Amino acid sequence: MKIKLVSIVFLTSLLWSCSVPKDVAYFQDVSSLTPEQIQQMNYSYISQICADDLLTITVTNWDPTVVTPFNPPAYSYAVQGETVAASSSLLHTYLVDKDGYIIFPIIGKIKAAGQSKQEFSEKLRAEIAKSVETALVNVQIVNYKVTMMGEFSRPGTISVRNDRISILDAIGQAGDLTINANRKNILIIRDNNGEKEFGFIDLTDSQLFMSPFFYLRQNDAVYAEPNDAKKRNANYSQAQQYSVTIFSAILSSVSVVASIIIAATR
Repeated sequence: MKIKLVSIVFLTSLLWSCSVPKDVAYFQDVSSLTPEQIQQMNYSYISQICADDLLTITVTNWDPTVVTPFNPPAYSYAVQGETVAASSSLLHTYLVDKDGYIIFPIIGKIKAAGQSKQEFSEKLRAEIAKSVETALVNVQIVNYKVTMMGEFSRPGTISVRNDRISILDAIGQAGDLTINANRKNILIIRDNNGEKEFGFIDLTDSQLFMSPFFYLRQNDAVYAEPNDAKKRNANYSQAQQYSVTIFSAILSSVSVVASIIIAATR
């Protein structure tokens, strides 16, 4: 009977170990994709400016003096008693308000949200061209970041310096998923115009390349949950720890009762 039980446990463990690689490998069906399917995956995404973004805007010209009004010096915004050096990093940024607008020197209130950096740069350049025809405008989003949580080797916040970042780029920068991650159910939490949006990606399925969540947006949060094996181990550890605690409490109670009985008989 014991031999049969050991054999069953061994076979179960063997089957479990064989099933693990299937859940770990990425893009398992990519070799079976047709040219038509691959063509459908070839799309590009360019991030757009959103409410609450912080922008840096630089206007240049061969004659710097003619664009000085569009690049006001830091001290022109400084609050009394405030040092320019300490506040300059904040004074050169423009906050996109909840309605999608910024206040730009000379031009005034202008809408930025819903446009790419290139589109907004061209829009500003057209406005500035009314005063300076040959000006160049550069727009950057300085608070473009995504947050990686859960079963990553290096969870945390990733700053994005270019126009876009894919889920694969973000996972790579987070040190890849741990062996305990559930690769079939990666959650992306997105703030879409003030409303929460949730999407799931299966990293073992090549269809992820067609997902609207393949390219991440500003302030997206990515969560990798633990796989079933880790959940079971965690539950077992907690149950084991609870059992040890209960046993210790019972043992202590018995010891106290025994001590009282011995003292009473004496």
